Amino acid sequence: MYLSDSDQTAPSGTVPTLFEAIVRTRCVEATYNGGRVILAPHVAFTRHGEVYVGATTIERDGVPPKEEKLGLFKLAGLGGFTLADRGFTPSNIFDPADERFAAETLLAVERTAA
Repeated sequence: MYLSDSDQTAPSGTVPTLFEAIVRTRCVEATYNGGRVILAPHVAFTRHGEVYVGATTIERDGVPPKEEKLGLFKLAGLGGFTLADRGFTPSNIFDPADERFAAETLLAVERTAA
C-alpha cells in the first residue's frame, strides 16, 4: 500500500525548520541569552559536529540592532526555535565564501542579481 501526500508529515525539529527558513527566506524566532530574537538566517553550517546558523538580527526583545552584522549562533543554543510569518531579503553583508563557514556549509540563501 502506498501513502498519499496527505498521509505523510513534514519533518519537524530545529534543523528542518532552519532549512525551510533559508530556502523560503523566512525569519525565525528564538530565545537567545535570555532574550527573544528574530533572526534572518542566511547560512547553515557545521563546526565540530554541531550545526550553526549565520544570521542577521532583525530584532532583540522588540528592538532592531544599531548596525547590521552577520552573527553566528549555535543552533542548540537557540531555544523555542520557530518559523516566523515574516520574510526577509538576503543581506549584502552575507558572503557565501566567508572562511568562517564556507568549507562546512550545509545550505545558504540564494542571492539574486541586482
